[in-house]
Amino acid sequence: MPHRFDFLVLGGGVAGLSFALQAARHGTVAVLTKRERTESNTAYAQGGIASVLAPTDSFDAHIEDTLVAGAGLCHRDAVEVTVREGPERVQGLVTLGAEFNRQTSGEFDLTREGGHSARRIIHSGDITGREVQRALLAECDATPNITFFANTAAIDLILDRRQPRPGTSRCVGAYALQENGSIERFLAKVTVLATGGAGKVYLYTSNPDVATGDGVAMAYRAGAQVANMEFYQFHPTCLYHPEAKSFLISEALRGEGGKLKLKGGQTFMERYHPLGALAPRDVVARAIDAEMKRTGDECVYLDMTHMGRAFLTERFPNIYATCKAFNIDMAVQPIPVVPAAHYQCGGVVTDLHGRTSVPGLYAIGEVSCTGLHGANRLASNSLLEGLVFGQRAVKVAQEEMASLSTPGEDPPAWDAGSAVESDESVVVSHNWDEIRRLMWNYVGIVRTDKRLMRARRRLELLREEIRDYYWRFKVTRDVIELRNIADVALLIVDCASRRKESRGLHFTLDYPHPDDHHWLRDTTLSREL
Repeated sequence: MPHRFDFLVLGGGVAGLSFALQAARHGTVAVLTKRERTESNTAYAQGGIASVLAPTDSFDAHIEDTLVAGAGLCHRDAVEVTVREGPERVQGLVTLGAEFNRQTSGEFDLTREGGHSARRIIHSGDITGREVQRALLAECDATPNITFFANTAAIDLILDRRQPRPGTSRCVGAYALQENGSIERFLAKVTVLATGGAGKVYLYTSNPDVATGDGVAMAYRAGAQVANMEFYQFHPTCLYHPEAKSFLISEALRGEGGKLKLKGGQTFMERYHPLGALAPRDVVARAIDAEMKRTGDECVYLDMTHMGRAFLTERFPNIYATCKAFNIDMAVQPIPVVPAAHYQCGGVVTDLHGRTSVPGLYAIGEVSCTGLHGANRLASNSLLEGLVFGQRAVKVAQEEMASLSTPGEDPPAWDAGSAVESDESVVVSHNWDEIRRLMWNYVGIVRTDKRLMRARRRLELLREEIRDYYWRFKVTRDVIELRNIADVALLIVDCASRRKESRGLHFTLDYPHPDDHHWLRDTTLSREL
C-alpha cells in the first residue's frame, strides 16, 4: 500500500522544514531526506542570513544590493517580497529558539559580506546553517502531523495523466527508494521540492554529497519549466588541501577584513573591482581563476593574520578548528583557497508562492528559480529565501490541498521489470567522475562555445550509457544520483549554449560583454511530454 499524506516534502533543509512546520497546521506532512535528517546544504551554511535588522539599514538598500549583484536578471517583485518579509522570518527563528551572536548591548552582532552596502548578516558563529536547522528540527519533532522518512531517496515524480487536457497532468507524489531497498509510493495532494542544489555536478564544490540536483532533474523529466541553469555560482574561497573535502572558507572572513593575496604576498583584487575582496562573488571567483591561470599557482591565499588569534577563535571557531586540523594556523599563516561550485542560481521556475508549471508541484529554496538571484546570488540571501518562500508556499498550497476531492484510483506500484542486481557498478563510479571532471573543465568559471560543444557531445553519450544501465539493473541511490547529475549537467550546458553574452556567473570568452538588447531575459527550458 502507498504512503498517503496531505503534503509531501522532498528535502530537509531550511526551506523544506519551514514549509513542513506551517503545513502541519493544515494537514499531515511527510518529509523525505535522502540521507540522515541533518544532512543537507543548510547544515553547511556558514556565513549567515542577510536581513534588514539595523536602524541604519533599509529595505531599499538591501533590494538595490540584490539587484546589482543579479546583473539585471533579478525579478524585482521576488526581491522585494524576500527582503521585506525577511525580518519577520528571522524573528520567527529566534522565537523557535535559534541563537545568534549578539553584542554586549543585546543587539544582533551583524556582519558584512561581499556586495552588501551595510552590515546586515545575522549569524551564529560560523555555523549558522547548523543552528537554523537544529531549531527547525526541534520544532518539527514537537509538532504533530509531521513524519520523517530518513535515508529515503526520491526517484521520480508521479503524474496523474487522467487529465482533460494535454499538459495538465497533476503531480500526485513520488516513487522513492527506502533504506531496505524497497521502492514505495508516497502520495500527496501537494508535493514540494526542497532538494537544494547540484554542486556535485562539478569536480570541486563546497556542497555535501547530497547536492546532486535531484529536484531539478525530476521536475524537468515531469515537464516542469526550468530556467537560468547557466548561472552556477562558484564560491571564491574553499580550503585548498589534499585531505580537505568541500570545506568552505566563509565570505564573512573577507567581510571582517581578510585579504586575498598571491603566493608572494601581493594583493590583487583592487585590480578587478573597486570593492576589492568584497566584490560580488562572480567577480572574485573569476579574478582568482585568472590569477591562478596567469601565475600557474594551484591556489591563492586568504590572509587573516592581522586580526589576532583571540578574535579569530571567537568569531570563526569552526573554521579555525578545521584549518588547525589540517595544520594551518590561520592566526599566523594565510589560508590556501580556490574557487569551487557553490550555489545554483537557476532551477525550477516558480511564482511568488512556489508554484511550478506542473499542477500540484511546488519548489522552494535553492532548487527553485523565483527570480530572486538573477545572474548572481548576493551573499547570505540563500537561507533568507528558504525561510521566506517556505512560509509563502504554505499559504496557497493549503488552499489547493483543501480544494481537492478524495483521490481516485492509485497510480501503479513501481515496476522493476526484468532488472537484476548489477555486476558492473564500476560503470556508475566511472561515469560519475567523468561528468564532474568534464563539467569543471568545460562548463566552469570561464566558458567557450567550443568547450560547451565538447561537453554536450560527451554528456549525450554518457546519458545513453546511464539510461541503459538504469533500465537493466535494480535501482540504487548511486544510480539515482548519477542519472540526476547527468540530466542537470546537460541542462546547464543547454542554458549556457543559448546565452550569447557574458552576464553575472556566466562568462564566455566568445561573448565577453553583456548584451542588454537581446539577453536581458531568463533562459527557460521545458521538456515535451
